[in-house]
Amino acid sequence: MSQMIATSKVKAIIGTGITGLSVARFLAAQGQAFVLLDTRSNPPNLAKVQEEFPGVSIICGELDVDTLLACDEVIVSPGIAIATPAIEQAKVAGVSVVGDIELFVRAAKAPIVAITGSNAKSTVTTLVGEMAKTAGINVAVGGNLGTPALELLNDSVELYVMELSSFQLETVTKLNAKVATILNISADHLDRYENMRAYILAKLRVYFGAEHIVVNRKDVLTHPPLAAAVKPVFFGGNADFGGFGLIQDGEEFLAKNLTPLMATKELKIRGRHNMDNALAALALGDAAGIPMDAMLTTLKRFAGLRHRCEFVAEKNAVEFYNDSKGTNIGATLAAIQGLARNPQHLIVILGGEGKGQDFTELTPALRAINSKVILIGRDAPVIAEAIGDAAAIMYADSMQDAVNKAFASANSGDAVLLSPACASFDMFKNYEDRGEQFCLAVQELIAS
Repeated sequence: MSQMIATSKVKAIIGTGITGLSVARFLAAQGQAFVLLDTRSNPPNLAKVQEEFPGVSIICGELDVDTLLACDEVIVSPGIAIATPAIEQAKVAGVSVVGDIELFVRAAKAPIVAITGSNAKSTVTTLVGEMAKTAGINVAVGGNLGTPALELLNDSVELYVMELSSFQLETVTKLNAKVATILNISADHLDRYENMRAYILAKLRVYFGAEHIVVNRKDVLTHPPLAAAVKPVFFGGNADFGGFGLIQDGEEFLAKNLTPLMATKELKIRGRHNMDNALAALALGDAAGIPMDAMLTTLKRFAGLRHRCEFVAEKNAVEFYNDSKGTNIGATLAAIQGLARNPQHLIVILGGEGKGQDFTELTPALRAINSKVILIGRDAPVIAEAIGDAAAIMYADSMQDAVNKAFASANSGDAVLLSPACASFDMFKNYEDRGEQFCLAVQELIAS
């Protein structure tokens, strides 16, 4: 390998997962030499990588600094922290360290709508994509959601709608999006970031070079630095002359400035937080040039995504909602506040891997709705200590047990919400598996 590096420019791809594979395919299509590295001794995609790239060197285990220093660019997958010592040494030595999104931005010819935030990214990204499709725009949707960014590249695409994580944004120099947003900011990934400031700074990179900026009226952490040259468009809360919000005109409406657009009762997605998602999508689509009639048509038929405040079923007037994608406190707070219907109880299933979060942030919302909590997973004791007497607490050792206990403690008119505020890997394959098991448990309950 050293001989190959000495005689030609070579790029290093760190990570052989979905993103790493997309980078390898992209570079191979360009005739670019590369090596693949993975910090795991036996990565799960190893056989596939060897089959697809038989002539490429693959180095598994601890990152080799000399290999990185011999390359002209290092492309890091989002799951690998750029603070890893070997990567830091390469950066200090002047080696370019980027991610797949930087490569995507260099190659993309169509405008980009860039969407990040602690919560609701997938819902808003999908919604804007559906709005563009309704308008007849040739749109490509992906990034952190679904298809990796580099596999979306196509000269026929007229608009890219991209969900971007903080991990992806860390390695972007200048995104230059047509329109960019941070939907919201709440504590997340503090097991990777030194502190909240570092996490917020990673998110703020989405605004670098943006033509239009969309920010959350109710969340000052989403606002760009004061020195930003672009005037932001706001969404959320009560409407004013600064963007998109809610207005009362006999009934509640989504509005642009002070002009009513459609009654909120016409939305198919449920919960107050989904009104903010609808307003964010309208603001993004409007800035991207999507016609208003197409956007409103889409809002009237968009039923939401799996595992995101998804209505599952009802038994004896008790409703069940699957919000397994609620993997942090901010997402769970949004779900609780969106579905709260006093004086009925909301029975919330919480727990999993807590990622270093402060669960005392849940207590005001839990206390306000006279809630009950069922705890599952590794950090159940941590959550119980944090919420104290803010809710009646029960424990469950499986998802079926949690669903059964929730139903047994419910009264007519109550709702059961799975919104764990935690990662899923202590008990499940991923959040999708957790949500599917919740849905199966509900169906078994109904059939019993």
